Amino acid sequence: MTAPAIAPAKRIAAIDALRGLIILIMTLDHARETFFLHRQVSDPMDLATTEPSLFFSRVAAHFCAPMFVFLTGLSAWLYANPPSGPRSPRAFLLKRGLFLIVLELVFVSFAWSGRFPPPVLYLQVIWVIGLSMIALALLHKLPLRQLALLGGVIVAGHNALSFPGLEPGSVAHAAWTVLEQRGFLVTDGPVRVKISYPLLAWIGVILLGYAAGPLFSNKVAPGARRRILLLGGAACLSLFALLRGFNIYGETLPWTVQADLLHTAMSFLNLTKYPPSFNFLLMTIGVGLSALAWMEAANERVVAFCATFGGAPLFYYLAHLYLLLALRGLTAALSGGQAHQAGGIGEVWLWSVAVIAALYWPCRWFGRYKRASTQAWVRYL
Repeated sequence: MTAPAIAPAKRIAAIDALRGLIILIMTLDHARETFFLHRQVSDPMDLATTEPSLFFSRVAAHFCAPMFVFLTGLSAWLYANPPSGPRSPRAFLLKRGLFLIVLELVFVSFAWSGRFPPPVLYLQVIWVIGLSMIALALLHKLPLRQLALLGGVIVAGHNALSFPGLEPGSVAHAAWTVLEQRGFLVTDGPVRVKISYPLLAWIGVILLGYAAGPLFSNKVAPGARRRILLLGGAACLSLFALLRGFNIYGETLPWTVQADLLHTAMSFLNLTKYPPSFNFLLMTIGVGLSALAWMEAANERVVAFCATFGGAPLFYYLAHLYLLLALRGLTAALSGGQAHQAGGIGEVWLWSVAVIAALYWPCRWFGRYKRASTQAWVRYL
């Protein structure tokens, strides 16, 4: 039986809505880093010093990068397979990837530090998405099954890689730092460079996202797609429960029974993000696939609200960073030069809501402008 055609707008709305929800969660984490930086969290978090409210706020943010990279790959497949017929995404991915790297080096780094050049250049998520897009540009011609297999092998197998004893300053050590080991790439000079997001695992995630693209073709009915997404999410979470539950593989920090049930749960969810462990990705992508299935059938107002932000993700990302930078400067000026320190995670939530409310209408305007504009540069935002 032939599956009924699916309206492209509905498909895109679901993807944009999940991307928007991710962005809103991300705002909380960035507000925390702006106004709650005196209560820093480690990776994984120290259960003895991290109160539950801060811990679970940070865990919520764990879902952002994996699903954003996954959706980047999925969106690349949609770009390569429009209703008018297949086209090569190579040039698009290469140009967009390089554009994101430049943004990270110039505009994003300044937004975090307020200084140019910053004393430490942190290469973070925008940088790693750009490099992942370039990797996808080089690999996209492989059959989808091979891309899915390669992505799965990278995601599942990178935890097993180990190259101890590499000499600092050597080419091999620099390559290992970029691919798998969070640390400083440049330690001397006026600007030090730190790899905050090692690349390798994220290449696997974007390949898996690209391989999942055909689920959103006109050949797959909405009900069937939701079932597949839910089954995929359940499979990821089941494997996560097995591997994590018995401390078998996929995480360097084993969980242990704590003094109470709450802290035992915190220990179980205390996963490594830099680089993302296999267990980390199983949990976050498993929940993300389930959320994508839910978005397909969610309340229209919820979908529309989230899609407003997800339809202009890079615009929002840059705007919210600069708004947080301005708020940090304003609060410091009002308090005589002292950086404002939030009194608790509840205040951080309030700052997040204020930023989201302030950017809703600009994002709505820009999303409409971008879709109506014929200028190529506008689409990069």
